[in-house]
Amino acid sequence: MNEETAQNSTPEEVSTEQLELGQDNAFAALNAEIEDLRNKALYAQAETQNVRRRLEKEKADAMAYASTGFARDVLSVADNLARALSAIPADLRDDERLKPMVTGIDMTGRELENVFQRHGITKIAAMGEALDPNKHQAMIELEREDATPGTIVEEMQSGYMIKDRLLRPALVAVAKAKTVKVDLEA
Repeated sequence: MNEETAQNSTPEEVSTEQLELGQDNAFAALNAEIEDLRNKALYAQAETQNVRRRLEKEKADAMAYASTGFARDVLSVADNLARALSAIPADLRDDERLKPMVTGIDMTGRELENVFQRHGITKIAAMGEALDPNKHQAMIELEREDATPGTIVEEMQSGYMIKDRLLRPALVAVAKAKTVKVDLEA
């Protein structure tokens, strides 16, 4: 008996086989819907976990790097203290009248370095290192026979990292190979 006949039949005419077939179809449809809902629930749960992890990482990054702008501004203070200390000639450093001032500048610079260390701010090594464009900014190239080309031979301004991020690149001079002049008239 086909479906049209089953619909037009009286309940007594519908066979047990047709009822079981209808129940099987309904059961299969319900199982498919249950499986679909289970997949949607698992997807929603996974998405929620991903959002939670992303927010936790963003929160940790925000806490770790919140002072980046302030740290950049304070670097100029550290630079000026270092310049002030290096500008004092050696003979004046030993002068008893200037010794307290030199000591004060030196102690202030060391305290500033300690504060930097406590907050994860570290100075980038430059002198004698190979140029790393992720940490150093080459300002000039200098011909040097005593240095390998690409090696940093002068540091114009110190570079700093805050935790694992670049705060300020080191401004450096890099060695280059000595140019050989060829005399074409000879």
